[in-house]
Amino acid sequence: MSDKQYPHPILAREGWPFIAIALALALVVNGAAGWAWALPFWILLVFVVQFFRDPARPIPQDPKAVLSPADGRIVAIEPVRDPWLDRDTVKISVFMNVFNVHSNRSPVDGEVKQRWYHPGQFVNAALDKASVENERNALHIRSRDGHDITCVQVAGLVARRILCYVESGAKLSRGQRYGFIRFGSRVDLYLPVGTRARVTIGDKVSASSTILAELP
Repeated sequence: MSDKQYPHPILAREGWPFIAIALALALVVNGAAGWAWALPFWILLVFVVQFFRDPARPIPQDPKAVLSPADGRIVAIEPVRDPWLDRDTVKISVFMNVFNVHSNRSPVDGEVKQRWYHPGQFVNAALDKASVENERNALHIRSRDGHDITCVQVAGLVARRILCYVESGAKLSRGQRYGFIRFGSRVDLYLPVGTRARVTIGDKVSASSTILAELP
């Protein structure tokens, strides 16, 4: 199944102003000083365009599958206490660098039961302490079969803006686009005890199309 939850224009809507500014700068410098002087600005434009790319993805439909909420690399798989719902869980964390796609997608079909926002620091998102010290936005999602999942957007060293477009009561379909984090970050998933991880530390994953785990 393809991702039809968001009318993908190839480039994320969050990036349109940045792309327009970068293009305008490159054109102005190119016209005023020539191609050689404008080269750094054209390189900047290429970087901005690649950062805000937002491709549609295939979406596995196994009802027990927990899909990756983001592109990136697995940096944590461990039993921990969920700080948002105060319960024992299996935590899986995906770290996004500046070259990954940064739109965030729902890992399961379900309903948003609660949303929390917590201001914080901006340490390297690849570090474990980022989960408890950095700026973050958390969603409590209850899957259609009753499993509670906490999905947390975490700002990083460069990231300075977490965008989330859903609130309590919102219905989400697996793979549905619900947010965006600008310029490097991570997403933490707190899953029920008994969940079986389908990835290992260091694996590269793709939002919506990679299965991270199977629910009990």
